[in-house]
Amino acid sequence: MARSKKVLLILSFTLLLLLCCFPLVINKHYMLVSLLIMGVSFIPFMYRFSKQKLTSRELVMLAILGSIAAVSRVPFASLPSVQPTTFVIIAAALVLGPQSGFVIGVLAAIVSNLFLGQGPWTPWQMYAWGMIGLMAGLLRNTLFMKQMLGRCIYGFLIGFLFGWFMNLWFVVSMINQISWKEILLYYSASFYFDLAHAISNVVFLLLFSNAWIKIIKRFKTKYGLFE
Repeated sequence: MARSKKVLLILSFTLLLLLCCFPLVINKHYMLVSLLIMGVSFIPFMYRFSKQKLTSRELVMLAILGSIAAVSRVPFASLPSVQPTTFVIIAAALVLGPQSGFVIGVLAAIVSNLFLGQGPWTPWQMYAWGMIGLMAGLLRNTLFMKQMLGRCIYGFLIGFLFGWFMNLWFVVSMINQISWKEILLYYSASFYFDLAHAISNVVFLLLFSNAWIKIIKRFKTKYGLFE
């Protein structure tokens, strides 16, 4: 399990380099890159499959949680940056671990964009939400994430980091055509959207995280998943 985490971290860093170093290729072939990221996210599970049995129930669990995270975004589409997707990813990762959190985040982005529209931003969203799940999973056994206050702080910070990272796809794509002043203006213009995302994460975590974590734990224990 520890080795699969290292594999996932290496893959995450490699994907980040891909996103930042080849923006023009990604903008032109975003669907191909999106499918590539989705495939890469399953590599740790394929590695685990070579070492021990991966049950169909575990794959179904990931698919269901990824679908819930994706579909929950659609009703909130009219409210910019306000959606429970990030909350679902965090709650799932806290129970199922970093590998599952990364996969659920990746699935949530590409599936939700089937309804809301695919574009060059899709691979960046997949990576961003995947990393949110990965980091939440890595921190799940810490005192910080076991407390409601810690989860809310994480959700608030992630709301801003997600927005800043998503701004990066535009900056990297236009790096030869914009100045530092324009970059700062672009980031400052997204402040209220990032704030809305951060606050909504805190609200969803406060209201629902304890119940969701208990439900996912119950399914995990009942069916012996991700042991």
